[in-house]
Amino acid sequence: MSYRIIADSGMDLPDFLKKDTHIKLVPLTLTVDDEVIVDDESFNQQEFLRKMKESPRCPKSSCPSPEAYMKHMDCDGDIYIITLSSQLSGSYNSAQLAKKLYLEENPHKNIEVIDSRSASVGQTLIALKIKELIEKSLPFDKVVKGINAFRDGLLTKFVLESLDNLRKNGRLTGLSAFIASALNIKPVMGATPEGNICKLDQARGIQKSLVLMAKLIEEDVKNAREKILGIAHCNNRERAEFFKEEVLKRVSFMDCVIVDTAGVSTLYANEGGIIAAY
Repeated sequence: MSYRIIADSGMDLPDFLKKDTHIKLVPLTLTVDDEVIVDDESFNQQEFLRKMKESPRCPKSSCPSPEAYMKHMDCDGDIYIITLSSQLSGSYNSAQLAKKLYLEENPHKNIEVIDSRSASVGQTLIALKIKELIEKSLPFDKVVKGINAFRDGLLTKFVLESLDNLRKNGRLTGLSAFIASALNIKPVMGATPEGNICKLDQARGIQKSLVLMAKLIEEDVKNAREKILGIAHCNNRERAEFFKEEVLKRVSFMDCVIVDTAGVSTLYANEGGIIAAY
């Protein structure tokens, strides 16, 4: 079946999707001090974490150009583009412009741009749902309707060792300042329905915050047996497995996917961060 899923590199892929020829990633660029790093298959997480740790300045990210999206649009079949939350990145607007420009020359092409209102493994779950709907032989408009409904029901939560990179890059706009570092308070953060970041709760210490996040998932998940639990970790598989066990002993999900973060998610989650989507 001919189709293509194009996503920005905010989407963190498990190994089995890295080999999927239907999926193409469009890299963001990351800047540490004056060094520009492309978030593609050449990204070295360990080296990037070291550079961030040694740098006195806050790392930055830049969204892809419309041209970067357009170069993947010459293909057979329908196209689905998944971007980072439009509230956190300009990637969505860039993809929409790419769609507009491409359709001017190819007016009969089916292209849908999906604002994930999430990031990382949240985008991954959207890609998996697109594949599921296409494999049911649904037409383009039914896939679009189904994936938008799925996206509207998608929930994202995360616990990070530090919120500094999010705060310094303006991703925590409107949230009151935290005194987390002095008291070892680790907030459990989430995504609003619009895709902004919000604070849900907090606990002292990373382990207690992960347990708290598992409890919050237990409280708000619906139809868990029909859903996949997605977990992304930044260079801490052991912590991801601990969190998985905490969730699954409370909730029976259909399946669970664990991924390590690529560049964009590594920049914002930083070492030890855990992201959950379901």
